[in-house]
Amino acid sequence: MGNEQSRTRITINAGGKSIILIGTAHVSKESIDEVRSVIQEEKPDMVCIELDKGRYDSMNNNAWEKLDVAKVLKEGKGFLLMANLVLAGFQRRLGNELGVKPGEEMKAALDAAKELGLPHALCDREVQITLRRAWSKCSFWNKSKLLASLLASAFSTEKLSEEEIENLKNRSELDGMMNELANFLPPVKETLIDERDRFLAAKIWTAGGTRPLAVVGAGHMDGIKTHVEKIAAGEENADVTALNEIPPRGVFSGLLRWIIPVLIVAIVAYGIYKLGLSSIFSAVILPLVLWNGGLAALGALIALGHPLSILVSLIGAPLVAVNPLVGVGLLSGLTEVSLRKPRVTDAESINDDVGSLKGIYGNRITRALLVYFLSSIGAIVGKFIAIPSIVGQFLK
Repeated sequence: MGNEQSRTRITINAGGKSIILIGTAHVSKESIDEVRSVIQEEKPDMVCIELDKGRYDSMNNNAWEKLDVAKVLKEGKGFLLMANLVLAGFQRRLGNELGVKPGEEMKAALDAAKELGLPHALCDREVQITLRRAWSKCSFWNKSKLLASLLASAFSTEKLSEEEIENLKNRSELDGMMNELANFLPPVKETLIDERDRFLAAKIWTAGGTRPLAVVGAGHMDGIKTHVEKIAAGEENADVTALNEIPPRGVFSGLLRWIIPVLIVAIVAYGIYKLGLSSIFSAVILPLVLWNGGLAALGALIALGHPLSILVSLIGAPLVAVNPLVGVGLLSGLTEVSLRKPRVTDAESINDDVGSLKGIYGNRITRALLVYFLSSIGAIVGKFIAIPSIVGQFLK
């Protein structure tokens, strides 16, 4: 067992296989050229790509044409889709600055494999599974930090130079980024990086061939190498079925969705008991409407939602505050979708639109998701302000 390596290339000789890993930055012109030249030079017997079918379809504008936004919201996947689009949009912005489409090096690998008549395999885990696993493993505090990070990313105007992009392939740069992510959100780093290292290694190992070449993000190279060597030595199983499963909701997470509604009902009941019906509106109902409904409506307004979507947020947030099964984001999002129905052009242009703030607001799909996202955040913040405010009145 042995290996040869450079900054962007590792050859792993283990278990009768000679696996070549090409590490890329996903918006790098140099990565595109390197991928093409190495495949043509090495002529491997299998080309493995760090893509899943969903992302492969979206790169070819096939998946979005079938997207039913209303169905996504009803199934409670609005946050996941928004997270997916924000991550894609961040890469798209970087790519636009450099004149490179995100994932272009993966497409170049597929094209090179087809030109040479080589078999290929999509080896990454479905992005929705990755995001759902990351979300389910986060505590309430970590979920709040993750949402704040996503929101900041969506509105970020930060620019990276071509030199900084190329530095992403440097292990010292990547180590620093991974350590920062691990310290900020350990469960997210575990799911997005560590689990996928193992998943990719297993899929590359079982893809076939004795001289496979795998095109992966540079941040995965060391992890893949470690797992491949463990699989070859019999120290680790290549069966990664468990990594495709969604962990059950934690006890506290399940209780939390009930705690706040029950608390609100208890506060209203106590208010009636202590203050009487004549004072309950000004002491309890009005603060709840102003904070919970007002901030939800402000979120919909910031998203430039339809006036009726804003009104639904204002009225709906206090009404569903006592319902653990329905959030105001669902109501406002469905209202937005029904009043401003997504067009075919929205689906066709979504890959480009998520790369800019103007595109996000101009696309009816992303704007409906933004209404859903920001009205939900506003309602959550409103509850955390309104409840202590109301309780404080009882303690006077």
